[in-house]
Amino acid sequence: MLSTYFSGKLPVSIGNLTKLNVLDLSENYFSGNIPSSLGNLLQLTYLSLSYNNFSSGTLHWLGKLTNLQVLKLEETNSYGPIPSSSRNMTQLAQLWLTSNQLTGQIPSWLANSTQLTKLLLSKNELQGPVPDSIFQLPNIQIVDLHFNNLSGSLRYDSFLRSKYLSIIQLSMNHLSLVSNTYVNVTLPKFQILSLGGCNLIEFPAFLRGQHQLEVLMLPSNNIKGYVPNWIFTLERLSLMNLADNFLKGFERPRSDGDTLARTNLIGLNLTCNELEGPLPIPPPSIANYDVSQNKFSGHVSPLFCNLTSLSALDLSDNNLSGNLPSCFGNLGSSSLVLNLRNNTLSGKIPDNFTSGCALKLMDFSQNKIEGKVPRSLANCSKLEILNFEENEMNDVFPSWLGILPRLRILSLRSNKLHGVIGQPLSKFEFNRLQIIDLSDNNFTGKLPLEYFRNWFAMKSVDYDHLAYMEASTIFNTTNYIWTTRYPYFIRIVNKGRERAYNRILEFFVVVDLSSNKFEGEIPKMIGTLRALQSLNLSNNILTGHIPSSLGNLKDLEALDLSLNELSGDIPLQLSVFNISYNNLTGPIPRGNQFGTFQNDSFLANSGLCGHPLSKRCGDTRTSPLPPLEDEDAKSPFEFSWEIVLIGFGSGLVIGVAFGCALDTRKYEWLFKKKFSRRN
Repeated sequence: MLSTYFSGKLPVSIGNLTKLNVLDLSENYFSGNIPSSLGNLLQLTYLSLSYNNFSSGTLHWLGKLTNLQVLKLEETNSYGPIPSSSRNMTQLAQLWLTSNQLTGQIPSWLANSTQLTKLLLSKNELQGPVPDSIFQLPNIQIVDLHFNNLSGSLRYDSFLRSKYLSIIQLSMNHLSLVSNTYVNVTLPKFQILSLGGCNLIEFPAFLRGQHQLEVLMLPSNNIKGYVPNWIFTLERLSLMNLADNFLKGFERPRSDGDTLARTNLIGLNLTCNELEGPLPIPPPSIANYDVSQNKFSGHVSPLFCNLTSLSALDLSDNNLSGNLPSCFGNLGSSSLVLNLRNNTLSGKIPDNFTSGCALKLMDFSQNKIEGKVPRSLANCSKLEILNFEENEMNDVFPSWLGILPRLRILSLRSNKLHGVIGQPLSKFEFNRLQIIDLSDNNFTGKLPLEYFRNWFAMKSVDYDHLAYMEASTIFNTTNYIWTTRYPYFIRIVNKGRERAYNRILEFFVVVDLSSNKFEGEIPKMIGTLRALQSLNLSNNILTGHIPSSLGNLKDLEALDLSLNELSGDIPLQLSVFNISYNNLTGPIPRGNQFGTFQNDSFLANSGLCGHPLSKRCGDTRTSPLPPLEDEDAKSPFEFSWEIVLIGFGSGLVIGVAFGCALDTRKYEWLFKKKFSRRN
């Protein structure tokens, strides 16, 4: 059923349709409680209420629907245990209860549901063991239990004896899979196998010969050693996730060529292992290739330029060196994500990004890249984040980037950029910019007043939209739709400390122009950027008074004006964080946040007096300030990456997201089986 955009509450009178056999109201906007009168529809064989906006409620009304064959209540805001009265639904063939808040154990009565083919209980809060009896059901095809709190041990032969089982998902629980003596039975023909975080110490031997296998997910285990060659003989394998293990490399390739290049993989995730040596060349079919956080070394091969299907390339946090291939810019024609952060790459970025460039995320930060910002990036009209921080680029301010209509984050910190930042050619340049970091360069002249006028996205933000900036790639294969999400990453000096932001909220707004040679007064116009949460103008040659218009920045979390030549009084309405090392005079205002600041916020302003300084106003006596304390203050905009899974409107959603302790960018794999609704 396609969404018909119905809304409002379901009437209680729906329970009067006692002769109804099929009821599908999924993917609409119904709200309120699910009426318990649905329990009167005793003739129902098919019921789907998935993906609406129902209020929280239990499933106490289910027990009477003994003729149900298909029950789909995904993301219906249901909570509590699966009711024991449901044991009477002996005709049940499909049970879809994913993405709720169901608690308790997997009910034992499921062992009596001999017609059951599909059991989907993922993304709930179920506890306890996984009953062996589930896998002994004679017709079971799909068991999806990932992302719960299930615990205990489960032997391989629990599911290897199942005749029709093709999809099994146990990832993101607290389970331990235990190997046992090989079972001499005809093994199931798996299509999807997801065993992330199941305490595996080796590749399961039963995977040999699984030539129907399309998706293999083994992240967050304790697998050591080498990826076996026989994995790559599984000709239908299209996606493999081996992230967050202790893998050191691949077994020696056969004589007929490189092992990895001979596969049909579309997605490969090897992040957060101990892989070393030259960078493996993926097959031409590859779309998503992530080998970040390993020990790969050497150059990036020109063979990467032949990957015409590539949508995301993440080589970050390795030991790669040398120049990029001259054809590397051509990857932008298909790729949404290019991440080469934190290597030792040198030379210039190839300036050959063509018209129709698809890039949304480009991060070449923390390398030794030289030269200018490539002018051909003007062709990348979809670019949202451009991060070249901590390189050796020598250029003037790339004002031409202002024509990029979607650019939201620009970081050029710690390079060799220089010169005066001029005026924009139009009032539409950089109007979506929310984060700009030009710190630690050699810019001169006055602060860019006219650009402040253009930064419209810094003047108002939507605080109700609690989401994170990210790029996502979506691909269709024969049987699945799968999505990968790449949260944006940036390092920002906030409250005197450099902080890594692994996830950036949609409403985060930052301006950092510190450690340059800007001079003159702070323009009053900067007070119109009302959404600013962090403003750093420290370590410049700014003079004059602190403009009272900065008091309009009500959302400001951190303000650093230290190490300048500012003078005059502190505006009464201004709540400042750091104004040390200036020439400010007069009493420190009372009220607002001034009473919460430490002495070091006002260091080396001999004319200041009043609390919290020991110098009283009108008193020429001073006492030395206490030493700076090393406070590890937490910013409200710092978030650890939680393991999440997002559901789709219909079909089977399959996926694993993983968290690596050392990971600086994590993302999720999502899959959707293309089943028909009545299948």
